[in-house]
Amino acid sequence: MKRIRLPLSVAALLVGLLALVACQPEVQQVEVPVEVTRIVEGETIVEEREIEVEVTRIVEVIEQVEVETADGRAPLGSEERPIKVLFVPSVEAAVIVSGGQVMADALEEATGLKYEVIVPTSYAAAIEEMCASPDDTVGFIPALGYVLANERCGVTVGAAAVRFGLSWYASQFVVRADSGIETIEDLAGRTWCVPDFGSTSGYLYPQVFLQEAGVEPGETSACGGHGGVMSAVFTGEADFGTAYFSPPLLPTGQWTFGVDDPEIWRDAGEDPVRMDNGHILVAGGPAEGGFRILDAREPVAATYPEIFEETRILALTPQIPNDTVSFGPDFPFPLAQRIIDSLVEFTQTDACQESICSGEFYSWTGIEPVGDSFYDPVRSFMTVLGLTEEDIFN
Repeated sequence: MKRIRLPLSVAALLVGLLALVACQPEVQQVEVPVEVTRIVEGETIVEEREIEVEVTRIVEVIEQVEVETADGRAPLGSEERPIKVLFVPSVEAAVIVSGGQVMADALEEATGLKYEVIVPTSYAAAIEEMCASPDDTVGFIPALGYVLANERCGVTVGAAAVRFGLSWYASQFVVRADSGIETIEDLAGRTWCVPDFGSTSGYLYPQVFLQEAGVEPGETSACGGHGGVMSAVFTGEADFGTAYFSPPLLPTGQWTFGVDDPEIWRDAGEDPVRMDNGHILVAGGPAEGGFRILDAREPVAATYPEIFEETRILALTPQIPNDTVSFGPDFPFPLAQRIIDSLVEFTQTDACQESICSGEFYSWTGIEPVGDSFYDPVRSFMTVLGLTEEDIFN
């Protein structure tokens, strides 16, 4: 008498082995370890053996096995129904489209799925799209955008951006060096340029900062991304602008919020120099005892090389949790986790320097898996001010 038992671990192994022969239609022979139980003269003997299993059909990787939905849609990640990757328009759309495609190609290679890069017209439009397509969207959205999307329809966060070891950033108030503006109070009645009225660092945190200071600015305009804001200040189209601030890299140690000057690099006594790779270095950069500048003026220096000499940072807001990689409320959890793992690997590749790691894109140096509570400070900020979604986007 002979019995063959397949324990759960072997069953899982079978699934893995079947996945190994994905997309190979020819017959495959694979060996699978099993426990063979024999009864000899009333004694039970268990032996480990390997048996050959013939695989005669195509088997897709487990995360990709999906049947058509009840409404007849194609499987998620197929050519007919690619995963939508949404980027808020915080930098030039052309940069996002080209760099986003580099990332999408890397994700396709890592996951075997298809992706479509989309740049909505505004932060609000990005949130609207994630809620309207709850089971097939991935959003690269800022902290406040995530909180609003989470409250509106249950969008979930998967990870936060990391920039040079930091999972936070801030807002900077930038003015021309010859403007005569010396304090936040001097901004009363002045023209203000912002990236987008849904931008966390470009508008909302600065707005709170101004309100708490009792300052009422003059005409306020959206200037088309953070780079557009810095350009408007440089050319004199606006008296002041607000955009993201990432601290400079130092020759030793790390820049300390609330202690170090935002433009500590000026102590070197040398002008910033833009290198061929787009980096803005002072006195040769950190490796030579100098600095590397990372704030919102960095990508604009290609067009306006004198921007650092002719503008300056007036003030910073409190710290803001970094932007997110978020998923529609009904996005398949195992696939979301696989995308996050693939993005972690992508940020460590050279290709990322042509995508979200580029100084002209988002300047990410990594991503850090986080939970919803990481963005509670943003919720507190909204609660204290009594801000609603309507207040923000209207």
